[in-house]
Amino acid sequence: MSQFHALLAVLAAIVLFIYGLQGFSRELQMVGGESLRLWLARVTENRWKGFAIGALATALVQSSSATTALTAALVDASAISFRASLGVLLGSNVGTTATAWLVSFKLTAIGPLFMVLGALCSALPQRAKLLGKSVFYFGLIFFALDLISEQLKPLQQQPLFLEWLSLAQAPWLGVLTGLLFTALVQSSSVTSGVAILLAQQGVLPAEAAIPIVVGANVGSTSTAYIASLGMNAVARATALANVLFNAIGAALYFPFLPQFSQAMVSIAADPGLAVACAHLLFNLSISLAFLQAMPWLEPQLRRRLLNR
Repeated sequence: MSQFHALLAVLAAIVLFIYGLQGFSRELQMVGGESLRLWLARVTENRWKGFAIGALATALVQSSSATTALTAALVDASAISFRASLGVLLGSNVGTTATAWLVSFKLTAIGPLFMVLGALCSALPQRAKLLGKSVFYFGLIFFALDLISEQLKPLQQQPLFLEWLSLAQAPWLGVLTGLLFTALVQSSSVTSGVAILLAQQGVLPAEAAIPIVVGANVGSTSTAYIASLGMNAVARATALANVLFNAIGAALYFPFLPQFSQAMVSIAADPGLAVACAHLLFNLSISLAFLQAMPWLEPQLRRRLLNR
């Protein structure tokens, strides 16, 4: 297989992964979208509850972009307050690590099972039919990841691919790669999933994959920010706060990324698990720090973002 065809096969598998993520998120929102919106509006006034709801909702729909865009829309509609939205945004950063954990445990082989199960459920009456579509897309996510894993193997022998990977091992370039790739594909799950697969295959050291995942957290904020541009000032401030949370977190971690990466590798036997651990610890520590500081932080954000 030529370099071009090998790269094209990887890109096709990534497109299929993105399609699966988008389909799964869309179908789940169709099944419980209105209930989800009303639920979020009712229970998010407490920042800790909002954090838990944001994490759970994101883990369910497998997309922090969907959760943050929905949160901005709820703020735009005055269904939840700016203060309540901040806890949900921080929770979504933790919930998005669910995909990375499933990949790190090498559960991608479950894809075909859920695809067949979803297709069978789709033949049932209306409610089960809608749920069946969600199950099908859930399986498609992991089927596509399996395809990506298989298609990456031939590239391991390609000099250009290996040269690019060697460049990405510089922490600053790894963060930048993760940020730009995530902003391009509009999904941090794609970036973290591919980074973990490369680490598991021994193509990319876990120490190099971790900065990519950190950068992916910043890149994932682009969806909600772009979506908020046509909304009111409070919704735009909500999306911008999401950008600041992730960018400040990455900046705080950046000077210590080599030491942080080495520590994660030392506590996890599998390189994929090391990347998943780093992804969770980065998001959890930053989110908890911001949540703890929220009584002081929220008025500061409100003054600076809404009174510009």
